[in-house]
Amino acid sequence: MEYKEFAEAFCRWVPVAKGVERLSLKEKSNFDCIFWGAGGCTVYESRPFQCKAFPFWSSTLNSPESWEAIAAGCPGIGQGPVVSSDSIEKWLAERRNEPIIVRSI
Repeated sequence: MEYKEFAEAFCRWVPVAKGVERLSLKEKSNFDCIFWGAGGCTVYESRPFQCKAFPFWSSTLNSPESWEAIAAGCPGIGQGPVVSSDSIEKWLAERRNEPIIVRSI
């Protein structure tokens, strides 16, 4: 699928600051990702890096309270193998370097 076609079908513009919007995946009415289904992520093998790195985002790791708040709504947190701090630091660095698509309005 071409980028423009994908963006029109599965993305929306989200205001992030005065006069600035960021491209984001659409959500369902309950705020789940548009690609989240009964069996989990329907695009798991092709998911964007932001999804691969979840829940190891700066905002989630900001405090124990942030982590606990996210964990309360995510059944995957606390499951599976323990992730090393080196891996988490790598993901954080990659996320900082990943371009975020923005536009001025």
